[in-house]
Order: sequence, then C-alpha cells, then structure tokens
Amino acid sequence: MSKLRMIKRRKILTFTPVYDSHANILLGYLGDLTLKGALMVSEKPVEVDRTMTLAIEFRKTSEKPAKRMTFLARVAWCKQEEHRTHYNTGLEFQDMTEQNIKAIETILKKYVFSREMPS
Repeated sequence: MSKLRMIKRRKILTFTPVYDSHANILLGYLGDLTLKGALMVSEKPVEVDRTMTLAIEFRKTSEKPAKRMTFLARVAWCKQEEHRTHYNTGLEFQDMTEQNIKAIETILKKYVFSREMPS
C-alpha cells in the first residue's frame, strides 16, 4: 500500500456505473471505493485535475433499494492499464456532506467483496 494512501480501498462486488451527472453520460465503472475517493475503470481517458459532478448508481440488493448518489470529484490521475485498452482513474471526492459520508459507510458494508469466509 502506498505511503500516500492512508485509507484501505475496498473492491466493489457488483458492476457500479459512474456517470458524468451534467452530461448524463456513462464514464465507466467503479473498481474500488473509500470515504475519500474511488477508482474508476473506463474505456476512455479522463482529463487529470478536472473537477466534475459524478453520479454513482449502486445496484439494488435484497436488503437495500437501488441508490444513485451524486459527488463532486477531482480526477487525481488517469493511467492506461498495461497491455489493455482500459483506463484506471483515481477520483478524489470534494466537499463531502455528512449524509454522503454515512451513505458511503453503509455502501462499504453492503456492497463490497468480503475476504472473510462465512462461519
């Protein structure tokens, strides 16, 4: 884990689309998530240092209805995957509200891949 990254990233189990909220276009899919930001996987590169309003659409589960959340995020970096056609993009959430923080905490509990075996 990088010295710069202080929060452990959690991989997302389901395909979670990420949209440009203003243009209403699909940018890519969530790869992992923290309270501070996310990794997005996409077919096209995204301009670094660009700030945009993202809409992330979390799928319905047996316990929770589908949820669309809107975040202001800065593109921290964008790199093409080695030997692939996809891009990994680091997103840094900006101006998070208490409501968004609580929602992400809940999502991390419900939607992430657990490495622990059920008892």
